[in-house]
Amino acid sequence: MFRMKKIYLITVFLSVIISSKNFAQCDIKNRVLADGTMEFYFEPAVFYTTKSKSLKINIVTDKENYFIALQPTPFPSKKEGKKIKDDLIIELADTKKYKLTHYDTQYKNNDSIMQVLYLIDSNDIKAFLNFEAITAEINMQGTEFVRSYNFKLHKQAIMRQLACVFKEEDK
Repeated sequence: MFRMKKIYLITVFLSVIISSKNFAQCDIKNRVLADGTMEFYFEPAVFYTTKSKSLKINIVTDKENYFIALQPTPFPSKKEGKKIKDDLIIELADTKKYKLTHYDTQYKNNDSIMQVLYLIDSNDIKAFLNFEAITAEINMQGTEFVRSYNFKLHKQAIMRQLACVFKEEDK
């Protein structure tokens, strides 16, 4: 009898942890931009990290357009960073490469974070929902010509964040 209760309590405890983890993954934040637009976003997930460089990625949307926001480290000075205009190439697990159009380069938190926004083509949303990210190539003017990242961590973060956005929109 005592053993059954113990197993039941452990099962309930693990269920709560798993469900809270799933809930935390759908923690969509929002803010109103200067032009009055409501922006929805997630905390950035670390996709790549070494001693010399790292890359965080998250989804940002106004519910009409969907963006991948990159936060590379190190990043160029504001003067050099504003020159970044090239598109982002992301390879997904379907082995196809997707070109995302550069939208904006922003410096945040007293210029301690650089964020580059890339627009996901509406025709490619389904692929980003269904396949994990494998690699990314970005032209980082002011540093190296092209930075390539082979994702090691949180490869499914883009998929999960997009799924959360669409789940939220269905409500």
